[in-house]
Amino acid sequence: MESKPTRRDVLKTTAGISMGMILTRVAGAETPRQTKSDRVRFACVGVGGKGESDTADAAKYGEVVAICDPDLETRIKAMRLYPMAAAFSDYRVMLDAMHGSIDAVTVSTPDHNHAPAAAMAMHLGKHVYCQKPLTHTIHEARVLAKLARDKKVATQMGNQGTASDDLRRVAAAIKSGAFGAVKEVHCWTDRAKGWWPQGVSRPESKPVPATLDWDVWLGPAPMREYAEGYHPFAWRGFWDFGCGALGDMGCHIMNLSFMALDLRDPIAVRADSSGNNKETYPEWSVVRYEFGARGARGPVTLTWYDGGQKPSQDLVAGAELSPGGSIIVCEKGTLFCPNDYGAGTKVIGGGEIPDVPFDKSPGHFAEFVDAVKDGKPAVSNFPNYASALTETVLLGNLAVWASGERLEWDAKGMKVKGRPDLDPLLTPTYRKGWTL
Repeated sequence: MESKPTRRDVLKTTAGISMGMILTRVAGAETPRQTKSDRVRFACVGVGGKGESDTADAAKYGEVVAICDPDLETRIKAMRLYPMAAAFSDYRVMLDAMHGSIDAVTVSTPDHNHAPAAAMAMHLGKHVYCQKPLTHTIHEARVLAKLARDKKVATQMGNQGTASDDLRRVAAAIKSGAFGAVKEVHCWTDRAKGWWPQGVSRPESKPVPATLDWDVWLGPAPMREYAEGYHPFAWRGFWDFGCGALGDMGCHIMNLSFMALDLRDPIAVRADSSGNNKETYPEWSVVRYEFGARGARGPVTLTWYDGGQKPSQDLVAGAELSPGGSIIVCEKGTLFCPNDYGAGTKVIGGGEIPDVPFDKSPGHFAEFVDAVKDGKPAVSNFPNYASALTETVLLGNLAVWASGERLEWDAKGMKVKGRPDLDPLLTPTYRKGWTL
């Protein structure tokens, strides 16, 4: 019987394959920088799960010259699809070795690695496409927004509905005043039930698989022993790695109301939940945001529901509520969107959504590539949109952690009034070797 390779054998083999590819790719690194007619050269951080489709998009609109994933099996699968790309397990090593040969970076990792990977790329002057939520913490969201602005790089968060005609048209109609003042917003998702566990304790430690670089997977998170259930998907339910149901779906489902109403900088937030064991997010939560007047928009509340909780059907005249969606209650009508991505919005009780002008998108990833080539920012760019949307979403998780207390938010000072004990959740301490 053939013996299984040891971890040392695996790492040696991977290093040999990667170095051969590095030398091949770096040999051409002195070619002139791209012109607007050239294909964008991508390095892809995280190539499994959503990273698989993000890498495919990069290959469709450009050239994938480097790939990175701490899981050898995932990496080998991608290497077969992109045989000319250099392969790495550590994005820090990849960006250090390949920065002269790449123009843009996709980041499709667990949430806790978004910010350090994106920040390193932007420090090197690279354009960045990063999956939602943009970051794991509010401080990180602000750092990425500032970096993108200072470095003048093209950026985009992976909340695909932002590019849909349906979402943009409805948002523009609300902005136009066609439905009068907005009174309240309700957003919900069926997650996490049936998708990944929440409200559970830390799983039993297990040996690290020979094909996984656990240190790189952990990245900036506090050191802990490996266990089944973290990798490759269930990490979303753990406070140290993911952002729970709200973080997973909020940047999609709240996107319509955010675009229409500029729902940034809440003045207060409060959450009820099944309980916070400080290890994983609750089985369910209901989060109420309070927004003060902003520009021509008056005060408004947004209530978020997850884990099986939903708003009252009375808001939509008894219509059946979808697994995820949003309701926007206005003076002149109620809008019901039964879709996670902002499509298919209807006016309750009949009526039409007016045909108002709005900027159409060439497609979500195409919009990012156009921004790289031509400089016109994608709508969901870091400084003006994605960072603020992510911050609003993550404030809900801060309220979930605080379990029932109304938190008054000082957006300018980036702190909860009277709660300095929550500061570590806003600005975490990274493990040695990881930085913004």
